[in-house]
Amino acid sequence: MSQLYINPDRLLAFPDIYTDEVLGALEALAPFNEKQKALMEERNQRRAKRIANKELPKFLSDNDRIGSEQLLVSDIRSGNFECSTIPDDLQKQWIQGTGPAAKPNATLESSIRNVAYALLSGADGWMFDGEDALGQINTMSLDNQRNLKLAIRRNPRFLNVAKNVSQEMNTWAQDFLGHAIIHNWEKQLDFTTLIFRARGLHLDDRHIVMENGESFSASITDLTLFVVNNYEALQNQGSSIVLYLPKIQTAEEAAFWNTLLNSLENYLELEKGTIKAYVLIEQLEATYQLLEIRAALGLHFVGFNTGRWDYINSVADALCGIDDFINPNIESITMTYAYMAAYEDRVRKAVNTRDQNGNFSLWQGGMEPNIPVGSAAGVKASMEKALAGARREQAAGASGKWVAHWKMVHIIRPVWEEAGAINQLGRKFGSLTYAEADRLALISLEPAPLAIRGGRNLLSVALQYGNAFLQGFQAAALKPADFFGNDDVLYLMEDMATGEIRLSVLWEWLHKGAHLTEADETLGLSKGDIFTKEIFDQLLAEEYQKLLDAGNRDVHNDSKITTLPIAREIVKTYLLSDIKGPWYIDLLNLNLNNQDLEIAKERISKYYHTLNTTGQRITKNLDFEPNSHINA
Repeated sequence: MSQLYINPDRLLAFPDIYTDEVLGALEALAPFNEKQKALMEERNQRRAKRIANKELPKFLSDNDRIGSEQLLVSDIRSGNFECSTIPDDLQKQWIQGTGPAAKPNATLESSIRNVAYALLSGADGWMFDGEDALGQINTMSLDNQRNLKLAIRRNPRFLNVAKNVSQEMNTWAQDFLGHAIIHNWEKQLDFTTLIFRARGLHLDDRHIVMENGESFSASITDLTLFVVNNYEALQNQGSSIVLYLPKIQTAEEAAFWNTLLNSLENYLELEKGTIKAYVLIEQLEATYQLLEIRAALGLHFVGFNTGRWDYINSVADALCGIDDFINPNIESITMTYAYMAAYEDRVRKAVNTRDQNGNFSLWQGGMEPNIPVGSAAGVKASMEKALAGARREQAAGASGKWVAHWKMVHIIRPVWEEAGAINQLGRKFGSLTYAEADRLALISLEPAPLAIRGGRNLLSVALQYGNAFLQGFQAAALKPADFFGNDDVLYLMEDMATGEIRLSVLWEWLHKGAHLTEADETLGLSKGDIFTKEIFDQLLAEEYQKLLDAGNRDVHNDSKITTLPIAREIVKTYLLSDIKGPWYIDLLNLNLNNQDLEIAKERISKYYHTLNTTGQRITKNLDFEPNSHINA
């Protein structure tokens, strides 16, 4: 008897994705859903305890053990662990692009253009996103899988699109760079290593539930659908099977991922360690357990990535119970800011620690979100800033960097070309230490502006992002409303992290009594004034009105009476709640495919009632429940 229930409409529409082999593998991994739920409950309890007791994160003790293999922390810190060697197609990953393989409400030929841009971009690798940058309305998670499967197999429908896209890309490059970037489009498709980011352990799938009605892990779903559908084709091409694993908070969670990978390899009769995995270090707790996470993933582990937005959000959330921890304007929190610099330093030390076989791991630098579209002056200033950031990361030891748009590949990649080294494995940065000073460095602040201008930026982009998400655009080009029409200020390519960080920081300001570091004449505020509810209410009214008044280019007109009001309700409820919500995405996910504000209010209220009374999140697709008003 099946353990799973899959939406019948999805089964009929996607037989190429829900193949017999995939369904068999899903059934084989379904028993792990219980452990995933248990790990997420442990997260909830850790977070609640930390808030209630005003605790700070700490390192594991030498005597702690990790995972089913009971790895001893003291052994790991002594180098007695094993990770993967770096396969040939990951040795040089100077630039990795990121983005989804599908578009919302698009034909296959239009949607699969995303994959063509990526594989023709000249990036050394491309992380096709199943998580923060992939919309989840309707069937987008399955469209994403279908497009990747067609592209990997070089299906004629994909090749026809790729040929046309290559011509468009060369037209742009000739104008912007002065030369073509694609000389043989068919050969170019084989240059980029294809990587897939599965959804994190905190998320559940929208189309599958357990037979008993319990929600089913999105991580297990994405892992299974991507690997089972593509492992043979990738291996036949001589390519590695590579994943990015997001939102891991502890080594215990990394060990669970290792169990999933081992189990799937065993089911498919693949050699242990065949599936390779990078881990995104985007959670504060994880930075206290870096070497342990590396060890827990064993032969699958190849490297860490350092992000910015997600990580800042995690710091704000992990320390939401610490009254005097208040982040400044997020524009000030660069990778050289106090706690960010400490974080980056620990990551580079962790990957450059030898395992028992003498192997090091990769450090992939953070995201470059700029898009080279705007006025000549705006593009010039933004590109200079982007290149300066890339040079800093390369000098700091990163073997490569992320970009959020294909147009940035040939702008940023020359930084690593000029440096010349294939990678920076084994650079010496000293050993990881676990002193009290190390612990506190990871949560250290430094003086920086905290101003109404920063608050407006936070609120405007948070509202816009929520609206974009509900429209199916989890990757969206955004900027604060005050800069609409100003081509000197470029749009940034944003994903879910941009919404999370903006609400987390605003919640801090509002609930911890942040003091403004400068006056604001428009609101009649002085330096030292407290950021109050009255100030927030005024900013919300003003920034929301700007979006209503904006042109269709910046805010789709049809969204102004559908999804934008729902985004406003979510933002307002989140920010005014005395109990901080752990994830903005939870509230957005509950309202996917819904354009009725009253239904949205019901769902938001239900979420906060559940959170406040039980400490639990609602992560299930409510459209699986009776009387949910709308179809899945």
